[in-house]
Amino acid sequence: MSRSKLKQPVVRHSPSRGAGSPDVWGIYEPDTGSIQYICADPATRKAALIDVVWNLDPRNYRFSTTSMDQVLDLVGKHGLSVEWVLDTHPHADHVMASAHLRDRTGAPTAIGEKAPDIARIWADLYHLPDAFDPPRDFDRLFADGETFRIGDLEVGVMLSPGHTLGSVTYVCGDAAFTHDTLMQPDVGTSRADFPGGTTEELWDSIQAILALPGDTRLFVGHDYGSDTRDEPEWEATVAQHRAENRHVKDGTDRDDWIKRRNERDATLPLPDRIMAALQINLRGGRLPPTEADGHSYLKIPVNRF
Repeated sequence: MSRSKLKQPVVRHSPSRGAGSPDVWGIYEPDTGSIQYICADPATRKAALIDVVWNLDPRNYRFSTTSMDQVLDLVGKHGLSVEWVLDTHPHADHVMASAHLRDRTGAPTAIGEKAPDIARIWADLYHLPDAFDPPRDFDRLFADGETFRIGDLEVGVMLSPGHTLGSVTYVCGDAAFTHDTLMQPDVGTSRADFPGGTTEELWDSIQAILALPGDTRLFVGHDYGSDTRDEPEWEATVAQHRAENRHVKDGTDRDDWIKRRNERDATLPLPDRIMAALQINLRGGRLPPTEADGHSYLKIPVNRF
């Protein structure tokens, strides 16, 4: 099967369904299979940018702004004003563009309030005890159950641990941005084997998401295609997941899923950007401070995984 459609950027618009429902644009980033989002209030044209990628070529360790430029071009094309720069968790598979987007738009950055707990785990793994300070590097740390606004639309924050101990889901009207919990129904669910993650918590988080109204649009964090699908997808309703998700549809046994998820995770390699990504993302998307020669350097732990 040709995988060509998974190797190019894709943009799709999921239109508002009426009062209280946001416009959503998904922007597929092919190098990491990441989906970046624009969530906008149709009435005020205010928008949030969610999980936007700062492109890293891991072969040459060079950065580019291709993805964030694409997102900002869409913002301009649709006459939107950026009110928030949001991340659902400190990503392991891509570098977050948050700090750069804050500089470009003036909008505050935000992530879940448990980011400092994740930072402590990785500070130990990198042996960088004083490197990470999320309250310093993000403008807002959202608590479970907290609300904020995008224009006139209210957004609720759901703590959704499992993939990481501090992942959050943003629920805006009939749209929920579920990050690395669910994959598309024909793929199933996401991994839970990174430091601080647990399958038991991921199960509980998924069940809370699937308890949202059936017509809620769920927007996932990644897609890599499937055995029968060679183009990226990222949107399905709660009802679709409950009826069709190959891992957690209605009637799935919790213990059986946990066993299968753990067995699957044990076979997965680390993402190729993880060692770079976490020590940048836990700084809010900033490189380490430059050294005496004017360059930044990353630290790679050896034999820790």
